[in-house]
Amino acid sequence: MTEPHLYLILATEGLLGLGLVIAGLLAGWRGWLAYKRHELAATGAPDPAMPGPSASQRIEIADLKERMRKLEAIAAGVEL
Repeated sequence: MTEPHLYLILATEGLLGLGLVIAGLLAGWRGWLAYKRHELAATGAPDPAMPGPSASQRIEIADLKERMRKLEAIAAGVEL
């Protein structure tokens, strides 16, 4: 096994084997990512790519909640 072409064959086989292992690992990684996406979608977790409400929207919602509390207090006969 001292001939140079045998070393070339061994190196080529090694690279092909490494390529197959990497391809298998990549397929497994993609499958795991798809599983995690499915898991997140099933739990109803917010999508990180979707932006949340803006600051003005949050202020408006807080204002509406405060108004609702006041109206409920008036309806219950509680003085503020």
